[in-house]
Amino acid sequence: MKFNVLTIFPEIISNYSKESILGRGQKAGTIEIKPINIRDFADDKHNTVDDTPYGGGAGMVMKPDPIYKALKSLDAIPFSKDNGLNKLKKIFTGKLKAKKRTILLSPRGRQFDQRLAEKWSKYGELTFICGRYEGVDQRVTDHMIDEEVSIGNYVLAGGELAALVIIEAVSRLIPDVLGNRDSLLEETFGNHKSSLEISNLKFQIDKEYPQYTKPSDFNGWKVPDVLLSGNHKRIEEWRKKL
Repeated sequence: MKFNVLTIFPEIISNYSKESILGRGQKAGTIEIKPINIRDFADDKHNTVDDTPYGGGAGMVMKPDPIYKALKSLDAIPFSKDNGLNKLKKIFTGKLKAKKRTILLSPRGRQFDQRLAEKWSKYGELTFICGRYEGVDQRVTDHMIDEEVSIGNYVLAGGELAALVIIEAVSRLIPDVLGNRDSLLEETFGNHKSSLEISNLKFQIDKEYPQYTKPSDFNGWKVPDVLLSGNHKRIEEWRKKL
């Protein structure tokens, strides 16, 4: 099984994945963990991957174009969203791409759990996008991924730790990655345990509004007009509605 991790800090991924079961799994050839530096796909001499948000606001937003190019290099844009492929190629690669999954790590995403780890362990390739700064341009979410996933109701500096958590949880379910497969039989959240129920308990998290940065029109995917209007009252009203 192959794991691709798009990040601006590839050393975080490569250093951790050399150790313990991930290191053993890679040495055995059972899994492959490949960090991809998003800066390698920037189109300026400074390898810029972020810019100021349209409509104002604190911090910087990761640009859509370097992420798009990185995903294209991996053929990791979801089959249903990749409008750059010709029709014939879609017909012949559809079944193959169904075994892939492209995931954006985000605190507003679906909660990752053991059931999802079990499901993903049946795939052949997972690609993770690790955000930084104030997050990634909304067009990445809308047009370049299968789903957003969170590892918990809290905020991290970036998606790298979340990607490693998921990679480890999925990898240990792949045959021959663990030294002793019998240890999986008594997993806390494994298939052989009853499902967990939490009643009368509700978690609530304030979800951030979508962020956009330059360019305003990328690949035909446009920034909402209200963010380009310069009308801060309208922009604030738009953000509150989401």
